[in-house]
Amino acid sequence: MLDAVVVGAGPNGLTAAVELARRGFSVAVFEARDTVGGGARTEELTLPGFRHDPCSAAHPLGINSPAFRALPLERYGLQWLQPELPMAHPFTDGTAAVLSRSVAETAASFGARDAGAYRRLVEPFLPHWDTLARDFMSLPLTALPRDPVTLARFGLVGLPPSTWLMRRFRDERAKALFSGLVAHVMAPLSGFATGAIGLVFALAAHARGWPVARGGSQSISDALAAYLKDLGGTVHTDYEVKRLDDLPPARAYVFDTSPTALARIAGLGRYYDGYRYGPGVFKVDYALDGPVPWTAPEARVAGTVQIGASSAEIGTALRAASREGRAPDRPFMITVQPGVVDPDRAPEGKQVFWAYGHVPSGWDGDLTDALERQLERFAPGFRDRVLARATAGPPELAARNANYVGGDIGSGAVTGLQILLRPKLSLSPYGTPHPAVFICSSATPPGPGVHGMSGHNAAKAVWRRLRQQQA
Repeated sequence: MLDAVVVGAGPNGLTAAVELARRGFSVAVFEARDTVGGGARTEELTLPGFRHDPCSAAHPLGINSPAFRALPLERYGLQWLQPELPMAHPFTDGTAAVLSRSVAETAASFGARDAGAYRRLVEPFLPHWDTLARDFMSLPLTALPRDPVTLARFGLVGLPPSTWLMRRFRDERAKALFSGLVAHVMAPLSGFATGAIGLVFALAAHARGWPVARGGSQSISDALAAYLKDLGGTVHTDYEVKRLDDLPPARAYVFDTSPTALARIAGLGRYYDGYRYGPGVFKVDYALDGPVPWTAPEARVAGTVQIGASSAEIGTALRAASREGRAPDRPFMITVQPGVVDPDRAPEGKQVFWAYGHVPSGWDGDLTDALERQLERFAPGFRDRVLARATAGPPELAARNANYVGGDIGSGAVTGLQILLRPKLSLSPYGTPHPAVFICSSATPPGPGVHGMSGHNAAKAVWRRLRQQQA
């Protein structure tokens, strides 16, 4: 009998399996798709030789993850590549605010009236970032806080809505960039704890940047899988699990799946009926005949580029998708251009380009024209560079990855108490009513992102139970 079976070979499932295998437990992973990866894959979606990331592409949380940093993933091929600028936020006048590794450079891009306010916001936390990140990403009570004072100070700043935090700023440049940071998790700007979301992304950039993985996000998943195999674990692909009886006998079953899928497979009935999913996204992967023709010079060297002319425009787009049930006329966009630092993703002189905007859950329309009209505002002539495009709305995203219910790439709404307490209001979010069944997906704390911390935290709950059985 195996000690643990993991269902789903995304970053969280693989991390949970690695953590258990490192502690001497026998582990097997079962994945429905033909390759490992989940939200961290790389595929030729458009033309031969153009390697795209279908979901996550830039990894500020990955390089800052306490779980990943404790593993020898570089030995298994993972290499982080840092663009000249982690992120740029261009405006229609041809200028841009930036999120740089340097706090001073970032503050200067906001203008004189907001530079001091930004420095006062982030500089108290940066010296404590590694401890703060561990404490923040280990909540709730999977580990006692190492620096409870700093964590409490962070909570005082971050738990109110981001609209409160942005009152520190007087001009639009800082407000627009910070609004975009919050929108990475598709949270309304006025929501509980959205200030913390924006602040975490900013601090992560200053601490270690917003890198891409050489060769694509698949290299993160492949490194985890290779390490797991060296530890004695096994990975089985093309293996769809519809019920627990489809799996070999084990002392524990760990699911890197949506809560609703777990309930169906494990026979938990309506246990997760109260779990809420968020809006979906409409994703386009482009093969380009050269770089994006950004008007702002800063955007040309940034790995990630946020597209939203103002905080008001960003807020309007988020409300349309999350509350009004319609696709926004001017969608807020997150784009990534890996070619600025990883030219091997495309044939010489060409580039891959990654972009998405928010849409209502399950929306089955086509947002391509609206996205490209937005891009043309900041990069005139963009359409002339397009060689091919691969589009995926919520139905296609959900078909590719069953965790993306309704096209929600965050695997659950990042709103209200569900920001921190997910998938249930519980001090044991990784456990279920079945004593041998656990959940480790992005539906558990700390939530969305390729960081493995949900898997790391869930593994702690699993090995504690296994050791209790051995005692």
